[in-house]
Amino acid sequence: MDALLTPLLFADLYGSAGDLTAYHRGGTWHLKRRSRSRYQGTAGQNSVMTVHRRAIAAWQSLPAEQQDLWESYSLGVEPHRPPFDHTTRISGYNLFVSAYHGFATLSNEHVPTPRAFDSFPPFAVAMVGATNVGGELRIQLQVPFAPVFHSERYRLLAKIHLTEPGKGRNPGLMRNHLASPFDAASNATVTIPNVASQSEYQVHARFVLLDTETGYRSQYLQQSFLLRL
Repeated sequence: MDALLTPLLFADLYGSAGDLTAYHRGGTWHLKRRSRSRYQGTAGQNSVMTVHRRAIAAWQSLPAEQQDLWESYSLGVEPHRPPFDHTTRISGYNLFVSAYHGFATLSNEHVPTPRAFDSFPPFAVAMVGATNVGGELRIQLQVPFAPVFHSERYRLLAKIHLTEPGKGRNPGLMRNHLASPFDAASNATVTIPNVASQSEYQVHARFVLLDTETGYRSQYLQQSFLLRL
């Protein structure tokens, strides 16, 4: 049995400490071993965590002068969370790990070379069309770039929650989907497998641009739209 005999040293006890939890039953208090559930994580979550561990190990293996160089390049780089008022910045470690994850997302995992953070182009995302082929939903998107920016340098990463029309966003159900490279008209296609066939979908998305040269990512653009096939 998990329950232990009530100790005689205390008149009353409640709460948890270490591996024990004190609880009340039948007007008296008892001790039991504290239950600890272990969430094993999904295959996708475990894959990301494995990459993250490799990123940490790669950072720890860098010589001090390279870590200092990353730190100097992180000056003035804003985090991806508010406030976006230029009062905060990320660290060199954050910049390194961001680049490492970016390259891993692009299927080019390697230890990144220190690079200054280049400003990303301002961007908007417009839906062009969509098809469902055998349960594979293909959403064609357009990201118009100003002529000064080269679209072939960037890839669009979409974090998407696909649900029924009118239903709200659930951040815990959003999944990353790397779009195809941009074509000459700045179109790219996001492919989502194993999608039920229906005429309408509610799409909640966060879009970022990945820099294929540095591994860095832009600030995110959040959008929701109704998709009709």
